[in-house]
Amino acid sequence: MTERSKSGADTEQLVEMTWDPITRIIGNLGIYTKIDFKNRRVAECHATSSLFRGYSVFMKGKDPRDAGFITSRICGICGDNHTTCSVYAQNMAYGVKTPPLGEHILNLGEAAEYMFDHTLFQDNLVFIDFCEAMVKKTNPSVLKRARQTEAPNAEIHGYRTIADIMEAYNPYEGAVYKQALQVSRTTREMFCKMEGRHVHPSTVYPGGVGTMPEPSLFTDYLTRLVSILDFVKQAVAMNDDVFDFFYEALPGYEEVGRRRVLLGCWGAWQNPDVVDYRYEHMTDWGRAMYVTPGVVVDGKLVTTDLVDINLGIRILLGSSYYEDWVNEEPFVTRDPLGNPVDIRHPWNQTTIPLPQKRDFDDKYSWVMSPRWLDRRSGDLLALDTGGGPFARLYVTALAGLVDTPYVKATGSGVRITLPKSEKLPETTLEWKIPQWSNAIERDRARAYFIAYSAAMSLHFLEKAMGLVRAGDTKVFEDFTVPDEGIGCGFHEAVRGVLSHHLVIRDKKIANYHPYPPTPWNASPRDVNGVPGPYEDAVQDMPIFEENGPEDFVGVDIMRAVRSFDPCLPCGVHMYLGGGNVLKKLHSPTFGAAHG
Repeated sequence: MTERSKSGADTEQLVEMTWDPITRIIGNLGIYTKIDFKNRRVAECHATSSLFRGYSVFMKGKDPRDAGFITSRICGICGDNHTTCSVYAQNMAYGVKTPPLGEHILNLGEAAEYMFDHTLFQDNLVFIDFCEAMVKKTNPSVLKRARQTEAPNAEIHGYRTIADIMEAYNPYEGAVYKQALQVSRTTREMFCKMEGRHVHPSTVYPGGVGTMPEPSLFTDYLTRLVSILDFVKQAVAMNDDVFDFFYEALPGYEEVGRRRVLLGCWGAWQNPDVVDYRYEHMTDWGRAMYVTPGVVVDGKLVTTDLVDINLGIRILLGSSYYEDWVNEEPFVTRDPLGNPVDIRHPWNQTTIPLPQKRDFDDKYSWVMSPRWLDRRSGDLLALDTGGGPFARLYVTALAGLVDTPYVKATGSGVRITLPKSEKLPETTLEWKIPQWSNAIERDRARAYFIAYSAAMSLHFLEKAMGLVRAGDTKVFEDFTVPDEGIGCGFHEAVRGVLSHHLVIRDKKIANYHPYPPTPWNASPRDVNGVPGPYEDAVQDMPIFEENGPEDFVGVDIMRAVRSFDPCLPCGVHMYLGGGNVLKKLHSPTFGAAHG
């Protein structure tokens, strides 16, 4: 423990605390903090990544048709999102359009992926931070109140008190925890019906899919979908009850993980009636997507134009372990519409790694710092994804463009209608734009987006089966690889914005840069000193945990970081300043034997 004094009357009890790697995600994210225990706040935060990937380096010279298969290996959780996004970029570069049935099959696969991943992360990983065992350890007074608080939606989910819901999320033992694992299995089966293999699709290609569109394909998917609808409806009700309780039980908890509303969404689920993958028409087919692309600044929708979104991307360095490339020859000077393309755009990026010692006053992370240029102000904005669902719902709600029998954007929210299921009647849910961009609202949005995905799956199924009944079973369109070309794909990975940027020369990949949500969310301070979203969300936030420095768990910090949905499980080391290292070795998800 290290104590330092500020000049003046106030004294800070600053303790350096580090979680590296963060648990329950892939083991390459570290959060380094200085915590002021006297004033119960995080005084400073840095986010680091110890992993260099290098996909943009070894993709050069490859056959562009292999890009989807290679880039799916970027992630062992949402690899299919990369394959899909790569296919979108390749379709543009090759000038090919996927047949409508192939597009619906791809949409069904991606919808199943959202349902699978969000359920697994929310109920088996995130809710460990809100479960009875954890709250008992970090905030016993809150648990006492939870035992005395009736659950408002008990008639939907069946749990009488808030504490009953918390107990149902206890790892390995809780009823909802175990049920969620079964639902994740079902949704994974749904995915495999459409894309062949999880998480590295075997039937997804530029120009279409290799999935056989037999009627049984869609009925098998539908049967599984209907079987989980009760769980989906109940999950929303349980999430609302727990999160609303936290606001009531801990006044001021809206500040945990809160940052300025700076949201990016690149859109999801192409509309086959509109999309042709031509860059010249990207504004129109982008706005026709079933999740609307856009940028929100301070609660206002700045754009829904994928051309604007694409041209506004800037890759900054600053605190990253790389050399700059601004003196390199650009690959693309103008886009297909004649607009100038910046040297810091992914089309022109050259990755030049520069390993060195970590220094929080200089360079400390392998993550670069993607920013988006707000042409109104000239500011380079550190957009975040809200963990994926928060930005998707926020942008779609404001845009008011999505209007299907099952999902409708209203301008202030999103209405989601799910049909009658085994136990529950037809249900209409409404996600409404909240007051804050914080940890709780990012987590809450995840449950609503599972419902959104289930509802849209019904729409895609109806469209697909209608085509099959009409005899239109074409799922693939042939193409040729051009000598030269450029492409960009925009999609939503589970965790948020995903773009792939491709340059072809001599029928080979000359440059390729995938930008998933993690660089946006986990970026370090850029060349202008602007912190990344993790850092920004944690720094200066209050601490509500009742423990002191000696037995501090850091649950509020973990809730803030995990609300962005980083990734998978691993072990943890915690460092306390002054040379004391506390190593905690435990099971990846808090453990069943919690005492």
